[in-house]
Amino acid sequence: MEMKTTDNKLAFRILKNRLLYITVCVLSAMTAIPLVAILGEVLVKGWDQLGWSFLTEATPNAYKAMEAMASGESVPGGIANGIIGTFLMLALAAVVAIPVGILCGICLSEYRHNWFAKTVSYLTDLLQGTPSIIIGIITYIWIVVPTKGYSAYAGSVALFIMMLPLIIRSTEETMKILPATLKEAGLGLGGNYWRVMLKVMLPASFGSIFTGILLAISRVVGETAPLMFTTLGSAVISWNMSKPMSAVPLLIWEFFNDPNLQSLIWGASLFLLTFVLCLNLIAKRIAKKWKI
Repeated sequence: MEMKTTDNKLAFRILKNRLLYITVCVLSAMTAIPLVAILGEVLVKGWDQLGWSFLTEATPNAYKAMEAMASGESVPGGIANGIIGTFLMLALAAVVAIPVGILCGICLSEYRHNWFAKTVSYLTDLLQGTPSIIIGIITYIWIVVPTKGYSAYAGSVALFIMMLPLIIRSTEETMKILPATLKEAGLGLGGNYWRVMLKVMLPASFGSIFTGILLAISRVVGETAPLMFTTLGSAVISWNMSKPMSAVPLLIWEFFNDPNLQSLIWGASLFLLTFVLCLNLIAKRIAKKWKI
């Protein structure tokens, strides 16, 4: 009798395990359906637009687009002005955010019990959860209003503010999981504190920190609201960061508001999705190779 009861319990546990496994698989598939649908739609409609001219020419004006549509031709022009603006603003924001974020993350991990470190950590979490449009308004007040003009510098400041908490948090969490014996060994060999941190601890955590940096860049590259308040946009290719400059997310918004240019939305969206996908794949590859 006891043997039969044990068999029934085992069979019930096996059945429950299989039902749970099937439920997880079904829910995972349901989660992937919207993503696959979005990627498929963008890929099908944007693939034909991607080409050398699309990536090297500036945005066409509405008059030329209207003429092309009236004659049944494809809309001329591309998103080169947005690509250049995106990379310039990302580069400037990253150059400032990476060292500041890494140093701040090290301090938070080393002095985690200090009241000042706890306050900064709380503010970092608060900043990370701040809506991007609020950051755009604040940057507008701080940069655009005093300088009396939109500029790529203002856009870089907005992207810097958004990238900073992500880099700080990834650095802090990475430094926390490093073995304490690693730092003790460096100090025991005669190195001073900051030399050990920069020469021993940082190289040991390079993979995770660099992965966090790439994820921070992929997080802000598609932001539109902060750039609407800071860079305004430009229809021509410009390298002058003290003037208004365009970005790929801004171009997508402009294409959406112009019926004559709406056909270019898909190509610009596919380029942006491809760029973000490449950054995420590189981050996963680095994380796997430099796993702590």
